Order: sequence, then structure tokens, then C-alpha cells
Amino acid sequence: MTAPPTLRVLVVEDDPVAADAHALYAGRVEGFTVVGVAHSRAAAVRVLDRTPVDLILLDLYLPDGHGLQLLRALRAAGHCADVIAVTSARDLAIVREGVSLGVVQYVLKPFAFATLRDRLARYAEFRAAAGEASGQDEVDRALATLRAPHPATLPKGLSAPTLEAVTRTLRATPAGLTAAEAGTAVGISRITARRYLEHLVTAGRAVRAPQYGQIGRPELQYRWLDGPARGHLPFP
Repeated sequence: MTAPPTLRVLVVEDDPVAADAHALYAGRVEGFTVVGVAHSRAAAVRVLDRTPVDLILLDLYLPDGHGLQLLRALRAAGHCADVIAVTSARDLAIVREGVSLGVVQYVLKPFAFATLRDRLARYAEFRAAAGEASGQDEVDRALATLRAPHPATLPKGLSAPTLEAVTRTLRATPAGLTAAEAGTAVGISRITARRYLEHLVTAGRAVRAPQYGQIGRPELQYRWLDGPARGHLPFP
């Protein structure tokens, strides 16, 4: 049996650390190879003009315009690469517009490698479908491969709404927060806040470092990271 062709990926992300992380993640998935990384709309167009691309991992907030403006211009120019939006945008109007322009999946930040790996695997399965469908059921099955059958699971005891609240609070505090400060801001206990913060560290979305200068044991401080974390990193 002939192996399916390797799918060529372009990463479009303005944050260099996050771009490197997304490229690393995509390159780890069998059947995909990263052929370029662009940090702006203009750079993405230059790559696409000289390099064949099957899939774009597209951040929607770029320094020289919105990602959907880039996608609209690419479609007008005849570029037909599929798109997975990798973004923090949660506006459903933007989601609908993206679908109309060829966005086949959305991966919301923050995410772990397993989330992107799942989306890429589903996309590869969708691309591999060939031949003529025998009926409506087969068409439905082909389209369903792009959709996760179940929401991503969190560790036992964690809830998505609370994780969203902790994430939002941490992102809004560039200097970082302790578990006690995060708990107070969100309305949960320090111990509960620490569990969510540790989950974000494990997922590569935050870093932690001891906070010195007080009597007694130093307290851990957590800071949001828009790229891959290694768990314990000094704050700048």
C-alpha cells in the first residue's frame, strides 16, 4: 500500500516563541512536515508565493492585520491551502467567517501538544479520504473526522470554566501571580488555584519560580507563557 504524501505545513504566528512551539509540535506528528514559519501577513504571503503548502496553522492576531484578512487575500489570489486557526479568539462571528474562508479546525490557546496532535491526525484522515461516496452516511463520516467526538478531557477534579477563569486572570497579570493571589482573584481557595496553575505549567502554558524576599519558605509565583515551558524557569 502506498503511504499518503507528507502534508506541508506553514506556521503563521507573530510570537517567535509560540511559533517555534507550534512548528515543533507539528513536526512531531507523523505525516506532517513544516516548510515555513512566518511572523506576519507579509511574510506568510512571501512563503506561499515560493513554497507549496497544504495546511496553514494560522494565528488570527498578526502585527500587520487580522489573520482572516490574510486568508481572504490568499483565496482571492488562488491559494487553496486548508487552515487550522491556532488562536485565543473566541468570537463566534469570527469562527463563522473563518469557516466560510476555509478554516477547517480551531485550536484555542492555551493548548497542549496532544490537542494539536489530535486535530492534525483528524485532518490527515479527512485528506486521505478518496473515491466516490456510496451515500450520505459516507459523506457524513468523512466530514465528521474533522470534529472531535468528545470535548478534551481535563484531569480529574478540574473544570473547564474554572480553568478558563484562572487562565484569564494569569494572562491579565504579566508580572505573575501566586496561588493565593490567583485564588482571591477568581474566588477559589489557594490550594484549588494551585492545582489549576500547575495544570497550566504541565500543559506548557505557564512557568513558575520561587518568590524570595519574605521570611519563611519562598512562595511559588506563576506567569503566563505564550510558548513552550520547561516547568521551572527564572522570571526576567
